[in-house]
Amino acid sequence: MMNCELLATCSALGYLEGDIYHKEPDCLESVKDLIRYLRHEDDTRDIRQQLGAGQILQNDLLPIITQHTQDKPLFDACIRLMVNLTQPALLCFGKVPDDPAFRHHFLQVTSYLQAYKEAFADEKIFTVLSETLYNLLQLDWEQRAEEDNLLIERILLLVRNVLHVPADPYEEKNVDDDASIHDKLLWAIHMSGLDDLLKFLACAQSEQQWSFHILEIISLMFRDQTSELLVNAGQMRSAQEKQKDMQELELLRQKELAEKRSRTLLRGARHSRFRGSYVIQGLKAIGEKDVIFHQGLHNFKNYSHDVGKPTRRVPKRKQMAQDSENQRRSALNVRLFLREFCIDFLENCYNRLMYLVKEGLIRERAQQHDETYYLWAITFFMAFNRHQNFRPDVVSETISNRTFHFIEKNITNYYEMMLTDRKDATSWSRRMHLALKAYQELLLTVNEMDRSKDVNIQHSSNVIKSNIFYLMEFREIFLTLLRKYDERMQPRSFLRDLVESTHLFLKMLERFCKGRNSLVVQKKRVKRRKHSQKTLQTEPTPEDLEQTWQIVSQELRVSESLTQSAVPFDATSETPVDEQRTEALGRIQDCIMSCAGPEALSLLRAARAVWPEGDTFGSVEVEPEEELELLKQILFTKLPSKLTVHILLYLILFANPSVVRPYIILLRSYSQNSVHTNHCITRMLHRLAVDLKMEALLYQLSIFSMFNKILEDPAVAVYQELVTFAKYVLNRFFVFATKNNKAFVELLFWKNVGAVREMTEGYNKDGAQKLWTPEEEEQLQRLYEEYKDSGDIVETILPLLSISHTRREVVSHMVSMGLVDSVKDLKKERKGTRIVLWTEEQEDELQVLFEEFRDSDDVLGNILKRITAKRSRARIVDKILSMGLVSDRRDLYKKRKPSAPGRSSGMVRLSGPVLWLQNSLNRTADDREEDGVSHPVALVPLTEENEDAMENKAFQKLLRAVGIRAPTDGQESFWRISSSLSVHQLRSVAASLDMVEETAAEGDSEGNQENSLTVEMEDNDNQEMRAQALRALLLSRQRKCASSKSKGKYPTYLVMPMLIILLEANDRIEEKISKKRRRVLDDDDDDDQRGNEQ
Repeated sequence: MMNCELLATCSALGYLEGDIYHKEPDCLESVKDLIRYLRHEDDTRDIRQQLGAGQILQNDLLPIITQHTQDKPLFDACIRLMVNLTQPALLCFGKVPDDPAFRHHFLQVTSYLQAYKEAFADEKIFTVLSETLYNLLQLDWEQRAEEDNLLIERILLLVRNVLHVPADPYEEKNVDDDASIHDKLLWAIHMSGLDDLLKFLACAQSEQQWSFHILEIISLMFRDQTSELLVNAGQMRSAQEKQKDMQELELLRQKELAEKRSRTLLRGARHSRFRGSYVIQGLKAIGEKDVIFHQGLHNFKNYSHDVGKPTRRVPKRKQMAQDSENQRRSALNVRLFLREFCIDFLENCYNRLMYLVKEGLIRERAQQHDETYYLWAITFFMAFNRHQNFRPDVVSETISNRTFHFIEKNITNYYEMMLTDRKDATSWSRRMHLALKAYQELLLTVNEMDRSKDVNIQHSSNVIKSNIFYLMEFREIFLTLLRKYDERMQPRSFLRDLVESTHLFLKMLERFCKGRNSLVVQKKRVKRRKHSQKTLQTEPTPEDLEQTWQIVSQELRVSESLTQSAVPFDATSETPVDEQRTEALGRIQDCIMSCAGPEALSLLRAARAVWPEGDTFGSVEVEPEEELELLKQILFTKLPSKLTVHILLYLILFANPSVVRPYIILLRSYSQNSVHTNHCITRMLHRLAVDLKMEALLYQLSIFSMFNKILEDPAVAVYQELVTFAKYVLNRFFVFATKNNKAFVELLFWKNVGAVREMTEGYNKDGAQKLWTPEEEEQLQRLYEEYKDSGDIVETILPLLSISHTRREVVSHMVSMGLVDSVKDLKKERKGTRIVLWTEEQEDELQVLFEEFRDSDDVLGNILKRITAKRSRARIVDKILSMGLVSDRRDLYKKRKPSAPGRSSGMVRLSGPVLWLQNSLNRTADDREEDGVSHPVALVPLTEENEDAMENKAFQKLLRAVGIRAPTDGQESFWRISSSLSVHQLRSVAASLDMVEETAAEGDSEGNQENSLTVEMEDNDNQEMRAQALRALLLSRQRKCASSKSKGKYPTYLVMPMLIILLEANDRIEEKISKKRRRVLDDDDDDDQRGNEQ
């Protein structure tokens, strides 16, 4: 029942007499009161429910906006109230409530929203809204007030809310081609002209702020529609489509006839009143006797021990995810209108709107989950364009590598959120499914471009394919999704799209590699075990490189003729620009190796003109001697190599039980799958069994049970491809069973590549267990009796055995011989100390050490060096705190040395950070030389001194000069040592930092002079003297650098920028000194002037 105050407020709105609505004088105030009531409703949304039960929107608000449009304040207030009333129930409650009481309120609000949607399906209402919106859009930005923009946004939100209301399946029991309430609403939008205004807002330059609202409204308009149905609306079916439909009908007819024949065979010629009883030999009942079967023989195939047992209830958390895809065919006139809308939208609006939405998403100007509308638009409109006279230019905005990367990043994010946010895992799964369909549509569009007759379109397709096949994240996304598939959270439709997308990707990859047999891909930077491999070509030694350089350098000093036709960059190539830069370095290196010095120098200069940034090929004003030094550096640099992978090596990644299992899950519903889906499943299993020759991977009982079900299907003729493959695998298994007597046992387990190899080549072929002879056992027992009192007896015995054995073999054999009771008795002691308790002497020693070093800069460090019983730093800190020697652990931190008075903050503090940087570079060089791989290494400052240096602009310039990369993309926090620096380059840079460290340290020592002037002038004079001394020191270092260049101690191109950076820092110091001196002198002049005036 409605609240009394609320009822009085609604009564003050007005009344409807016939078709004319008479408003009351307090109508505007009553609308504002209703808005105020809604603002203070409780968690059950009681005000909203009472207004919905009273049908205020249908009987009062809609007649007011249609008949009293001229009353602008009242119209604005009614639109504002209706936006609030039509708000989706999910936004009102936050989520679908779990509590039964709140679930009832949720469903009640939803039913009222469905009634509102039915009331809005009127052309008059949308005519008023479209005319109001049109008049507002006619105003220029200078004439448009803030209230006008608010009204535009509220009209768009009202249309969005009404379209968002879900259909009621119990009320709308319409068949296809019948008009539903949603269809009537779309037709009212079309007749009012609102659809044309939406297209104008999507493409207008001055209305780009409404881009997210427009895309959301369009996505709701095309809800439950498919692009194929819209493309074929009103079109005559082609002969190919008719033939396809006839084939599908014939398959259904054959399946039905086969089922009828099977039922006929099961039914006897006459009815048997006495069905008889039979004993099933070999099948035991509960006791020791055979099972007695009390039904006809024709029912024996359906016999199971589970007949008559109650079905086991599956817990909710283990139930399979349900599909939520709803598709229906709307009325023909609605489909025709939507088809024309799609054509106009693609022609005039798609590229611009998608660009604006993408920019808003990247710059985080959108609301949460708005990217789902972007993903839907990619899926729907690109599919529509592909079926409707394919034109890549109308969807060019979303055909790019950026779009592939954006979708791949969202898929990864959705999967991580699905694992962390378990309560909302279903929603994250739907979003991931939407992103997967967008990725699938991108692949279909690129595949369609590849089949185009236009050479330029084919070239663009090849460029995109070369990038997505080259990058690891694009190649392995389907592999990852298959491995991580969880049928409890991801529905069967997701698995179907995933399998079809994987099939398309592999088909495109096979076509791309056709005739190549291999694929150049990005090398995966992971640590691998080093295997001894026979290489066809050995790498040149440093001595060979030095000899080659002597020949080339002499040739370059004598020769003056250079090759003029050197071109390091190809703008028409499919190779990305960064890769072409690396290839140019490789070409220069090859020219030097082949002793073609002039050609290498020409390539270097041409590459410098193409890539002047970064000084990869030297600076623009480089000297000839520096060019020679740079060529030498390129010769001795180990360039990053690409990885050439055969297509079969990529397919081996799919030979995994976690990948095969999702295919078998989808194969269980083979009778409901489409022909294309079954073909994708069969083709993948065929790749594993035939192309990779790993049919043993499919020797699994559940797979054989599925094959048996397919072969016994009455409509087996429909699934000829599946039947052929199943027979092939079964035949191979029975041949294999004759050679391996454990084949039937292996059926119980899923197998990986290693298990398949053992099954086919033999078990434990390489690692057979060694047998112990009596002499060895006697020796082991004798050694045990001799050394049983030692610390680690196994480590003592191992080198004394006559025949080498592993530790595990020795331990297990000692247990089997009864020398020890358990393996735990011989467990290897863990490294470290087991000292836990503190003795009284140790506490006294700790206290004495603390009293001795309590005034030092590093109390804890001195104690750790001198304490007798070695313990960890944390345990010593805890003990000092428990003894009450300090009250706060921060008192034990290492104290920083106070800076000397008048010290320059720009130069003095560089000595320690430069040494830290030098150690980091040397450590990185050692790691890369040991591991054989290069990856960016973060510079993490762990001391306050290093943190201050990382914020110093002079030190940052020094980092850039030595090749340290600054944080990028807002996702990184630390500077990183670039992966492009080789081991030789890292060590050269580290060696060159010795000069910078000495310069900073000597500059520090020069800055500690004293004067007898006043304090302020003393500081200024000290700084000036220190700056002059530092400049003289740096100039002398520069001369030393020029003299040592011939000796090769420091690379010139590294030392010079560092000296320049220090000189620039010194210039800033001098400038600061001069400003301060001017300020002091001006103050003195002012004092003199005031004294004269007095």
